[in-house]
Amino acid sequence: QVQLVESGGGLVQAGGSLRLSCAASGRTFSNYAMGWFRQAPGKEREFVAAISRGGGRTYFTDSVKGRFTISRDNAKNTVSLQMNSLNPEDTAVYYCAARSGTSIYILASDYVYWGQGTQVTVSS
Repeated sequence: QVQLVESGGGLVQAGGSLRLSCAASGRTFSNYAMGWFRQAPGKEREFVAAISRGGGRTYFTDSVKGRFTISRDNAKNTVSLQMNSLNPEDTAVYYCAARSGTSIYILASDYVYWGQGTQVTVSS
């Protein structure tokens, strides 16, 4: 079992920044590929970003490329999502997810463990 707890969400004005963190516990964190997803009201959960278990590979959905970065600290069992130039379309509940494996995974169905989510609201 892997437990994931997100933090760092909040209310920010358009153009602002937020940094989300996800703390993992329970298993060897460096064995797990990590991802961030988001779900806006009335919409399906969508992929945002992913990072390989060693941190050497990352992948982003097109709408956040150049604005978001994903990173991890395997010594501290954390993965972070730095979000810059936020716009109202980024408003959603953001979830981190984990699965064992050597690749990068972009489907929600690829992931086994999920956090409870943190709300991000961007006002115009």
